[in-house]
Amino acid sequence: MILPQDNPLQPHEKWMWKALEQARCAFDQDEVPVGAIIVHEDRIIAEAFNQRETLNDPTAHAEMIAITQAAEALKSWRLIDCTLYVTLEPCPMCAGAIVQSRIPRVIYGTTDPKAGASHSLYQITSDPRLNHQSAVLGGVLKEECKIILQDFFAKQRKLGKK
Repeated sequence: MILPQDNPLQPHEKWMWKALEQARCAFDQDEVPVGAIIVHEDRIIAEAFNQRETLNDPTAHAEMIAITQAAEALKSWRLIDCTLYVTLEPCPMCAGAIVQSRIPRVIYGTTDPKAGASHSLYQITSDPRLNHQSAVLGGVLKEECKIILQDFFAKQRKLGKK
């Protein structure tokens, strides 16, 4: 039995709730509900949600938008001393951007069995053949992150959209 103080996911939950708020914004705008935030020195420097439909941009994933915002906030493409919180395991594109931006820590909510690139299908963010690796922790608020996605796709199917 894991006691609350022994739960390794618990310190990250407050930040994941913020990422989930972003996912809810995506849901409300008829976007796939994935949210991301980037934390630097215990404060949020970037927050974003998927905007592929809104921007007609296949690269407008929550992580990509948050990485761009964080680089602007820090005035550097090297996002050292940052932690990315994202509600869904990053895809290969986003995992590549994480490596390129040197983000040292990635915390995600639920796995992505169809496109996950941190644990599920690939391990891009921790591949020792690359010039940078990130420490990755999955499963923070896993059920909450999973449910918002399930609810969204159920709604889309009901409306005959996806």
